Amino acid sequence: MKRLTKYEKETILLTSEGDNIMSIYTFNAGLKRRLADFAQRYPTLAHLDEATPVGSVTYTVDKARVSIRLLPPYSEARIQKASENAKRNGFKCVQGGLKRTA
Repeated sequence: MKRLTKYEKETILLTSEGDNIMSIYTFNAGLKRRLADFAQRYPTLAHLDEATPVGSVTYTVDKARVSIRLLPPYSEARIQKASENAKRNGFKCVQGGLKRTA
């Protein structure tokens, strides 16, 4: 069996405005674990539809339970404050520092 590249290991969220469910297809290990835990705890809100031998899973989830959160980049002031807090509390700086985006 051919191994898939990281670019071939997709995550797809599929729904329509008229649906109250969302289909989630993924190879992502963390997301698979979270979906499995959620489906086990709340079987009326989510269930596993398919798991493939290559490592993907497809879950159907109540659309009201899914949220997409977009996080803005940290401001220079917030980065500085976090750095000072980390130094004060004994955290060591990672070599190379923080990657800053505009």
